[in-house]
Amino acid sequence: MHIAFVLTQSLESPSGLGRYWPISKELVRRDYQVTILALHHNLSELNQRRFFREGVAVHYAGQMHVRKQGSRKLYFSPWRLLVISLVSTLRLAHSLTLLDAEVVHLGKPQPINGLAALLGRRGRPVFCDCDDYEAQTNRFSGEWQRRIVQHFEDGVVRYATGLTVNTRFTSMRYRRLGFPEQRIVYVPNGVDRARFSSLPNTAKIRQRWGLDEAEPLIVYVGTLGLLSHPVDLLLEAFQQLVQQQPAARLMLVGGGEEYDTLKKLTQQLGIAERTIFTGRVPPRDVPGYFALATVSVDPVRDDTIARARSPLKAVESLVMGVPVVTGDVGDRRALLKDGELGVLVPPGDSQALADGLLAILQNRSARAHMAQAALACREQWYWDRLVDDFVQVYAVNHE
Repeated sequence: MHIAFVLTQSLESPSGLGRYWPISKELVRRDYQVTILALHHNLSELNQRRFFREGVAVHYAGQMHVRKQGSRKLYFSPWRLLVISLVSTLRLAHSLTLLDAEVVHLGKPQPINGLAALLGRRGRPVFCDCDDYEAQTNRFSGEWQRRIVQHFEDGVVRYATGLTVNTRFTSMRYRRLGFPEQRIVYVPNGVDRARFSSLPNTAKIRQRWGLDEAEPLIVYVGTLGLLSHPVDLLLEAFQQLVQQQPAARLMLVGGGEEYDTLKKLTQQLGIAERTIFTGRVPPRDVPGYFALATVSVDPVRDDTIARARSPLKAVESLVMGVPVVTGDVGDRRALLKDGELGVLVPPGDSQALADGLLAILQNRSARAHMAQAALACREQWYWDRLVDDFVQVYAVNHE
């Protein structure tokens, strides 16, 4: 079977790197043919728009809805965005028309790839992977933009043959919209075994950032964008934590639109000297940053954004044997096995988050138990196992 994944992001994005790329590689190992049609965040600077890697054909057909420069994310004006969206839609549709793929699988139900699939499907079945609540997690300059995205996100139930989802919340949401339960396959986020099995060079990272082995290190790996990731909540929690654990340090790994805002906030909170902003780092280095951590953290509020998200950062941390502190919302309780692999706290509460982090930092034996428990069950999070669940969605086309 030849599968065409149609993405609205690049393979360097969190979903691209953490979900669609490893899925594609594992499908190829199972004798599927895979082509990825995608958009890139800096298309004009891309030297190679078509390439073949590890058995997967990749074609960057257009520009993403955002640009990325260094550790910062930049947005287009509404009119510029409209032009880019139309051009990218037509290019994706045209590229899809030329493919001999037997099925089309959307990576996220969004207007650009949704329209491209409808224009270029040529009677082929369309599947969709829903790994976020798009109308809530994206930044819009006007309510009309959010409504358009919501229309396409909900409207996928009218033409999709099957859905893959990464949270129970999303599964239930589409069932309530009328999509048949038997055509929804639940596949949470996982990790690429190859990327997370090699021994990371922690000494080099420690030297790069001047880290003392005696200092407890809290690590956050992810987007620095407050709409979807309340890192400000983490900074407030860290301010409270250092009053009891003054040797602790906080490392924020990643970039985003609030990169500069959050840096200023650390100064206002008086924690700038204890906080490290690494900016975006090469994907190959991410396991090393987790390996350095005493504990990792996934700050969340109790909202639809958190309920609809399978926290990749938490899964990556657990695979590295590092306990996680996060809010008790969505699938996080099941992920942490009711607190066996980390600490669950009330979401949106900075003091509770600080207390949860302290509970791990101050209890070496509990930390070691959580680490051992995480390593003992990490096989379940590798994509070479999870992909067997993912391919079940294609069976609904033959029912």
